[in-house]
Amino acid sequence: MIRLPNWVGDVCMSLPVLALCRTLGVEVAVAGRPWAADLLAGLPLTAILPMRGGLVGDIATLRFWRAAHPGWQHGLLLPDSLSTALAFRLAGLRSAGYRDDGRSLLLSWPFTKAPGPLHAVQSWHRLACAALDAWGYDTDKATIPERLGLTLTPRHEQEAARAMSEAKLIPGQFVLIAPTATGLHQGRIKVWPHFDALTRALQDQGMRVVACPPPAEQDPARMAAPTAEVLAPLGLGAYCALARNCALVICNDSGVSHLCAAVGARQVTLFGVTNPARTGPWTPDSVNLGQNGQWPSAHEVISRVAQILQSSG
Repeated sequence: MIRLPNWVGDVCMSLPVLALCRTLGVEVAVAGRPWAADLLAGLPLTAILPMRGGLVGDIATLRFWRAAHPGWQHGLLLPDSLSTALAFRLAGLRSAGYRDDGRSLLLSWPFTKAPGPLHAVQSWHRLACAALDAWGYDTDKATIPERLGLTLTPRHEQEAARAMSEAKLIPGQFVLIAPTATGLHQGRIKVWPHFDALTRALQDQGMRVVACPPPAEQDPARMAAPTAEVLAPLGLGAYCALARNCALVICNDSGVSHLCAAVGARQVTLFGVTNPARTGPWTPDSVNLGQNGQWPSAHEVISRVAQILQSSG
């Protein structure tokens, strides 16, 4: 049983762990936020259990499932939190995980993080290898794939096709922007401030520019890019299919950048408050602009986007 991280981007970055288990023939069930069921619907998982964030309820969900599947004894905890370790321990799962947050006593296999900085994909893959080695599997030849390789379902593709049809969008002839990002990072806003100028520049060149934010981000998206076309919200899997059908995605370093990386969509990812080496999209299909502490200028992004679109045109 693998406890997934709680954020969309982090779940995308944990996909190589699931791929490693498949390669080794390890049967896997996962526990994560309820939206993970849609995102991971195309993967051959035994079960996807909803973790809603309440300790008592999460323990009950795990115990109920284990009662019907008594052979499942091992857990792999990707989050570092004390609560996830406690939930698995009280549900009767002997778990492996990083020893952060004073939770070593709750783990049957506590591991220490690498001394040097690693990308999140590398860190979780390293943890999975250590756990699988401890359980008798051979991970000596395990490598991290260049792409995350999320499999979408026919339903995801159909929902995206329906959204494009309703908006009269032609595949490959529109740009998808994601001008929002929830929360703050170390007290700093995670949104590039020039999406309006970018949108207008693209529209002046005859390109349709659309956004498809979740319900809570519809109004912020309209404020950030007032002239962009805003589509009705889609589920995560359908959003991935939409991203794969556009000419280019332009987004902040956020969940969207990792969703796009998961399905190999072409993207420009904008950094200003995060470190690309730690949380950037794991894909060769992203052009990363900016750095921690310095957003790219509007001119820089507009020029680079024009070059990309022209080279693919």
